[in-house]
Amino acid sequence: MRMLSPEPGEVDLAERYAYPLDRVWMRANMVASLDGAAQRDARSGGLGGPADRRLFLLLRGLADVVVVGAGTVRAEGYGPIKPSDGWGGVREGRSSVPPLAVVSRTLDLDFDAPLFTEARARTIVLTTATADPARLEAARERADVIVAGKDSLDFAAAVRELEARGHRRLLCEGGPGVLAQVVAAGLLDELCLTLSPLLLAGRPARILDGRPFAVPAELSLAHVLQDEDFLFLRYTRSR
Repeated sequence: MRMLSPEPGEVDLAERYAYPLDRVWMRANMVASLDGAAQRDARSGGLGGPADRRLFLLLRGLADVVVVGAGTVRAEGYGPIKPSDGWGGVREGRSSVPPLAVVSRTLDLDFDAPLFTEARARTIVLTTATADPARLEAARERADVIVAGKDSLDFAAAVRELEARGHRRLLCEGGPGVLAQVVAAGLLDELCLTLSPLLLAGRPARILDGRPFAVPAELSLAHVLQDEDFLFLRYTRSR
C-alpha cells in the first residue's frame, strides 16, 4: 500500500481547487458519511465540520455560478450568497459573488424570499417549457429565467445558456437528484467529496439519487486531503 495524498503540510486550497480556464467545467461538491449517507436529519449540513464549511465557501468563491435544486434550497434553507473572508482575490475581475442557478421544473419557489430579493448577483432559475405560465411570469419578475427542455430540464442546453452568459466555472451543490441528472447527461467533470467520519445506518439518500447508469461514469483520483478525521477527495473525469 502507498500514500495517495501529497506530502504532509499545509496546502493552498485556492490553488489546489483552481478551475481549468480553457473550457466549461462542471464541478460538484458533496458530503457523505462513511456508510454512504448524503444527509443527516434530512440535511447535508449535518455531516460536515469547520474545514468542510471553509471548503464549501471557497468553492463558491471560485465558481462563476452555483447550480442547486429547488428541493435542496428548501431543505437547507438557502439564502443569497454572501462574500466570504476566505476568498482573498479569487473573485478579482468578477462580480462580488456568484449567482445561484436554481433548478425547478414546477417553480414551487418563494420569489419574495431573500434568495431572490436580496441577492447581490441576480438569481437564475432553470426550468422547463411546461412550467405553469403564471409561475413563470412571477419567476421572471425576480430572477433571470432559462427555459431548457420540455417536460424535464435539458441540462446540456441549460449549461450552454449559462456559458452564453459568461458562466464557465460551474459548481453543482446538488441535491442528489440534480447531481444524478448532471452525471446522466455526461456533464460532470469533477467531484469534490467530503468523507465525514460518521456511521448513520437507516435509508438516507446517497449523493446520487436516480436510475442506475447503463455504463457507470468513471472518475480518476486527483487528490486526497485530510483535516482531523475528515477526508476531502477530489476526482476528475477519466479521459
